Amino acid sequence: MENDIIFQPLAFKNLTVKNRIFRSSISGRWDNYNGSGTQARINWEEKFARGGVGAIISSFAPVHIRGRIMPNYAMIDDDDKIPFWRKVGEKVHEYDCKFIVQLSHSGRQRDVPGVENLMNKGLSSTGNMDTFHGLLCQAMTLGEIKQTIQHFADSARRAREAGLDGVELHASHGYLFTQFLSSAINDRKDEYGGSLENRARFLLDVIYAIRKEVGDDYHLQVKINIVDENNALYPWEKWGNKPEEYVRICEWVEKAGADGLHVSAGSLFPHPLVPPGGFPLDETNWWYGSMASSGVRGYLNYTVFHFKALRPLFLWLWNRTKKKYPIEGVSAELCKQVKERVGIPVLNTGGYQAGKLIRKVISEGYCDGVAIARPLIANNDLPKVLEAGRDLPEKPCSFCNRCLLNAPANPLGCYDVRRYDDDHDAMIREVMTVYDPPPFH
Repeated sequence: MENDIIFQPLAFKNLTVKNRIFRSSISGRWDNYNGSGTQARINWEEKFARGGVGAIISSFAPVHIRGRIMPNYAMIDDDDKIPFWRKVGEKVHEYDCKFIVQLSHSGRQRDVPGVENLMNKGLSSTGNMDTFHGLLCQAMTLGEIKQTIQHFADSARRAREAGLDGVELHASHGYLFTQFLSSAINDRKDEYGGSLENRARFLLDVIYAIRKEVGDDYHLQVKINIVDENNALYPWEKWGNKPEEYVRICEWVEKAGADGLHVSAGSLFPHPLVPPGGFPLDETNWWYGSMASSGVRGYLNYTVFHFKALRPLFLWLWNRTKKKYPIEGVSAELCKQVKERVGIPVLNTGGYQAGKLIRKVISEGYCDGVAIARPLIANNDLPKVLEAGRDLPEKPCSFCNRCLLNAPANPLGCYDVRRYDDDHDAMIREVMTVYDPPPFH
């Protein structure tokens, strides 16, 4: 389609992306347990670069072992990781695709802490566990905050040395930055808690430290909530930050030196709003056991997921908030509030797939580009489908979220067997194509 807004370049201060479709931060447990990378991850990222996305935002890349969200994800916590990340970038660049590494720290939200973190509480803004899984934590000291700030700065320097195109700070979905930003979580009494300015201080200090380390000519963007809805699952919880508070934080982030914003929603992950779509409890019954020992409420959750008679109660709690929001473009309306108040490009994530909607949100000023995860897992070539003038792939993503529930235990892929004509073997063959050599011939 001539002059299609989706396929116009997007220019940030220090980076130009060939189109407006970004592969959002998602990946499977492809890597070695110690955080070193593998060929499987390179193969995975290549799928999306070949499929036509303008840029790939990596899965969470922990800046320190204590902030690892899950084992078998490549880390960026040491200079010995630079050669691997350089290989990833070189492969993606073969397709004129940019690569942005997402710097992350789990805080208390360590889905599977791993043996290195056994009996070692997560670091957080608070000493209160999360209410979903019961993940234990302790409030960071000022010294630990200062040290963690440096971990982020060092990791950004490694990304630049690896030849990657930029970094993204994962300040959404309940991870460490969210734990500082959210009024529903942060209960500190020092300069990192209390007022909105104080709660934003940790994120802004990290941005300042990264700029000091890598300079002003390297791409830095921030993934951030536009709303917490911290009580979306349990109505007795505190709400957390409202959109107007996050808009203010976004203005501060821009002033601190960020080149772009990546807007999402939700104060934990998964959250009833992110990812949008279903919560297949049959899959949870099979695979949640891999997380049952992570938090003190894990066994209770697994019991609810296991017994069919208890599942309707959970689904009622999970779905009660979702009715107010669409599946596709779940946070688009709220994202527009950010776009109207900042001067840097704004990405929006949350269930994008249909070309008509993507064109609408960009052309009407909701955002400058979209970041897509699960619909790209279902159809790696979605950008090429849209560029050919079709609104949807032949077999679009169903937003069933079976990929999500399989991810803690199994290789990431599309697990909606209906998309494979109910052929389970065909589904598994496709999921396993990321491995080299592949296990099926």
